[in-house]
Amino acid sequence: MLTLLKTIRHAIASWWSEFTLQTKLLAVATLVVSLVMSGLTFWAVNTIQQDARMNDTRFGRDLGLLLAANVAPLVADNNLTEVAQFSQRFYSSTSSVRYMLYADETGEIFFGIPFWEAEVENSLTIKRRIQLPEDYPGDGEKPMVRQHMTPDGVVTDVFIPLIVNKKYLGVLAIGINPNQTAVISTNFTRDVTIAVFITIWVMVILAGVINALTITKPIKELLVGVKEIATGNFKQRIDLPLGGELGELILSFNEMAERLERYEEQNIEELTAEKAKLETLVSTIADGAVLIDNNMQVILVNPTARRIFGWETADVVGCNVLHHLPSAVQMEISGPLYEMAAGECESAEFRIFLNQPTPRTIRILLTTVLNVQRESIKGIAITVQDITREVELNDAKSQFISNVSHELRTPLFNIKTYIETLHDYGEDLGLEERQEFLQTVNHETDRLTRLVNDVLDLSKLESGRQYNFDGVDLAQAIEQTLRTYQLNAKDKGVELLQEVAANLPLVMGNYDLLVQVFGNLIGNALKFTKAGGKVAIRAYQLDFKPNYSQSSPVRIEISDTGIGIATEDQHSIFERFFRVENRVHTLEGTGLGLSIVRNIIDRHRSKVHLVSEVGIGTTFWFDLAAFEEKAPSIQVEAITEASTITTV
Repeated sequence: MLTLLKTIRHAIASWWSEFTLQTKLLAVATLVVSLVMSGLTFWAVNTIQQDARMNDTRFGRDLGLLLAANVAPLVADNNLTEVAQFSQRFYSSTSSVRYMLYADETGEIFFGIPFWEAEVENSLTIKRRIQLPEDYPGDGEKPMVRQHMTPDGVVTDVFIPLIVNKKYLGVLAIGINPNQTAVISTNFTRDVTIAVFITIWVMVILAGVINALTITKPIKELLVGVKEIATGNFKQRIDLPLGGELGELILSFNEMAERLERYEEQNIEELTAEKAKLETLVSTIADGAVLIDNNMQVILVNPTARRIFGWETADVVGCNVLHHLPSAVQMEISGPLYEMAAGECESAEFRIFLNQPTPRTIRILLTTVLNVQRESIKGIAITVQDITREVELNDAKSQFISNVSHELRTPLFNIKTYIETLHDYGEDLGLEERQEFLQTVNHETDRLTRLVNDVLDLSKLESGRQYNFDGVDLAQAIEQTLRTYQLNAKDKGVELLQEVAANLPLVMGNYDLLVQVFGNLIGNALKFTKAGGKVAIRAYQLDFKPNYSQSSPVRIEISDTGIGIATEDQHSIFERFFRVENRVHTLEGTGLGLSIVRNIIDRHRSKVHLVSEVGIGTTFWFDLAAFEEKAPSIQVEAITEASTITTV
């Protein structure tokens, strides 16, 4: 309870403190005037009511004595008819009388106006009595007066004893209606007082409203407007139709706000244009760009940086950049960033390898951003360059040069060795030895020629040269390839099989390139297949139709029963200079044949696959799109990919 009272008291005190001194004084004055007027009204009403009650009492006593003097003899003679007639005439001629009741000495009512005994008995079936004091009438003929409230006002009850020859015969009770003039006067006084009370408060409220509209409201509006202008809201206007000094003040305020708004719009347009230029420039550059302030908060970031750091779905603007960078980058650049923010250094460069979101190598350049006077640091620009392709190209270039140098050095060394031996000791050697030396030189020269040709072929495929693609008869290309390798297979004791489906459709491709693919794959199969083994080339049409063609593609398979390829070597078999024989040093080769095959099949918009098991054999297969006669021949441009030049 005490807590509730304290809360209410605090709320009232807080509410009261919000009013100005002028409002408080006005409220106190109004309350005092209202209380004074209410007191005067109550005093006047009570005085009028007391006077009215005294007048009603005197009038009722006098009227009762007069009436009792006239009816007492009739009651004594038991002439009730005359009593009733007299009473009826008197009641009808006097509006002040509310009722007239006659009771005997026991108080039992035997006649009354406007209530008749017969009506009372018939309607109510009860006897009514007047309850009088036990010693009544103790004072002789002196009336007894009392009052009671009714809906019409205060009714005065006068009880007059009926005494004849000092004998008490009963009592006459008369009800006197209130004085209408006094009631009207009382009501009028009360209504006037209430009207004055309400008028005072209405005038006070109107005065307050007028004060608020004319003075307080304009001042509050000006105060709000000044606060809005201070916060940068130059669209604030005050729309109050006032004259005089307040009107001039409001007009001046609106003019000031309008000028400030125009100035702000002009500055915003210029800043927006410059910002748009900067964002467009930053978003279109190939490198990633991140601009941060001295607190490491991100101000600007372009799409390239979002892609490199995996920020496509993250809102990093306004956040600490170190909280969103990959851990590898964060560890490298955290220290230099704080040093640059403190002005201890101006730039820094890092090369970092990232695993997420994709494996890549990046170069990060840090540069401080100075103010116009170049006196203080306003932020730090982070430039992110994806150098993955550059690193891969450099590695591939170094590996390529190393492999080519190695492959060229071996045959050149052998050729030089045997030529020098023939030159220095030719006369001492026999004919068979000289023939053997020359045969070795010829063999190494052929090996060197094959290496150079393979390098040139691969270079051509990756140089961007365009090839004409048209309908190719696979049966003819396969037949030409098999004729080339038939003697080689016979000498090695390997059976060469051909399984080409009948009515095979033409395929979209380049005839010479496909012959080269067949030659490389069959040549490799013969090389790694022992005597008694088999090499088969198959071509057949598949049953399904891809979405981009109306015909089913054709599948080509080259299978052998050779030594097979280990599982750990299968993912590297198509890379340059990778040779299975490097592990066993039994067979020779350039290591470029399968790389050329993959490159050619890629140009045919297909992929070469292999299935192999050591000691059982290997199968290479790929699909070629069927040639559609309505489709014109196309030119396919070679596309150099980083994956095609990666070496192991």
